[in-house]
Amino acid sequence: MEVVVTGIGLASALGRLEPSWQTLLRGESAIQQHQPFLDFPSRPLALIGHTPTSLETLTELVVAEALQDAGLVPPLPDCGIVIGSSRSCQASWEQLAKRLQTEDKGQRDFQSPIPSSLKLRSQFPIPKLEHWLDTLPHYAAITTARKVGSKASVLAPMAACATGIWAIAQGFELIQSGQCQQVLAGAVEAPITPLTLAGFEKMGALARTGSYPFDQNREGLVLGEGGAVLVLESAKSARERSASIYGKVLGFGLTCDAYHVSAPEPGSNSGLSKRGTMPEAVPKATIASITAVKQCLERSHLSATDIDYIHAHGTGTQLNDHNEAQLIEWLFPHRVPISSTKGATGHTLGASGALGAAFCLMALKYQQLPPCVGLKEPAFDLDFVTTPRQAEINSVLCFSFGFGGQNTVMALSQMP
Repeated sequence: MEVVVTGIGLASALGRLEPSWQTLLRGESAIQQHQPFLDFPSRPLALIGHTPTSLETLTELVVAEALQDAGLVPPLPDCGIVIGSSRSCQASWEQLAKRLQTEDKGQRDFQSPIPSSLKLRSQFPIPKLEHWLDTLPHYAAITTARKVGSKASVLAPMAACATGIWAIAQGFELIQSGQCQQVLAGAVEAPITPLTLAGFEKMGALARTGSYPFDQNREGLVLGEGGAVLVLESAKSARERSASIYGKVLGFGLTCDAYHVSAPEPGSNSGLSKRGTMPEAVPKATIASITAVKQCLERSHLSATDIDYIHAHGTGTQLNDHNEAQLIEWLFPHRVPISSTKGATGHTLGASGALGAAFCLMALKYQQLPPCVGLKEPAFDLDFVTTPRQAEINSVLCFSFGFGGQNTVMALSQMP
């Protein structure tokens, strides 16, 4: 069963879908210096507003835009929902922890005449998180299901930075298996929180001045807010209601290194070559990611030479960009055009693959390749798109690689 995209809802620091696309084509970046938390120094971030947005606001926005773009009006009881997030409502739980810490300090500072051996912790009530059920990891999916009145499958995948493509893959399978004719699929992320900043800073992964994917002077990633939701639909359903179609979803590749919390496996490839699955020349650090690409191509009935553009993960970190460049150089020796949009939007973590898919669909619609914003001095010998490029674009790939060794690849094409 053919699966097509009939609607896109997108929000990034660049704006909504069309403004984001036009700003991207102009080579502009939404990354600016911000200091959203007084306990943290100013750093480059890609904020949608002047202060960090909420997951609730972001989810409502992209879902409403996707429905409007597709010409769908709730209630949609048979519409599946697959919306993921790698951080979800983490900000709410951090705020609760801060309140607990403040009240705990108040307990310790309180000079009570009661002997400490007789004091009860219940003397100072623990603050409650109102509506805590609405702050669990499945929040975006559940609130969307309520909004559209869905009584079909509701899924909330989480695969770190690979979440967005994984969510679209699950939506694709719901339609192909006949469970749904329409699915809202994608991911949302509001990751600008003290804990997220502290974690990436501790890893040494945060950039100091900006995001420069695949550049000689790349510094690391820049966190960004954003989300994208696609309306996936069977081609039959889309034709019956005369819906406009952005493109066709062809297939996916999904693998996992199962090696390290944040680094790909650098081990020997001799075992793979003995089984005849890959030749000896395969880059050692990218075995699982190469497998994901090959899976995607095979399931999509494509060869490497069929690909007209790759939207790379391109985080701007030393390790990711090196490994991804190795992968592309080895699998696509015909020098397929590539770019990453994170130099403009920042790294939206779990939502990044969904944003990448949306930009790929815009490339198919306008037959124009978006530039790799932030790239000035390429560190790798690849065909980087540095200015908007008009081209004949029929089939594209979108890459996402997440912590935990999670690798996702998606193939999209024009409708025949």
